[in-house]
Amino acid sequence: MRRVMFLCTGNACRSQMAEAFARELGKGVVDPYSSGLIAVDLHPYAVEAMMEVGIDISGQKSKEIDPELFDEMDVVVTLCKPAEFFSPRSSLNTTRIYRPITAPVSTGKPKEDIMKDFRRTRDEIRVLIEELLREISSY
Repeated sequence: MRRVMFLCTGNACRSQMAEAFARELGKGVVDPYSSGLIAVDLHPYAVEAMMEVGIDISGQKSKEIDPELFDEMDVVVTLCKPAEFFSPRSSLNTTRIYRPITAPVSTGKPKEDIMKDFRRTRDEIRVLIEELLREISSY
């Protein structure tokens, strides 16, 4: 089983969704983790969007990168430019994958429009995880 970490800036939405999809879809294939350059609160709209597809992330917590855990990863997937450029260097044995996903916009619009952005992000991440699991299975 491959240890996979998903990184983004705040570990509030994209990386949390990726961890949850990997846990759900990658049972027996990956041991998923997520973290961010900084830890912020889990975004409630991310929780809501994932509940719509039957995955409860409400118990997950935002975490900053733990250097020791980071060094143990087989695969690190960065989901945004800041995470790609500012995350620690990986060991030579770690596969790095950069797959940017546009962050959902969470202010300045009616809730239904905001939720459309979160659903778009969720659906893009699901496709990314499905592709990643096929890649990892071929290693």
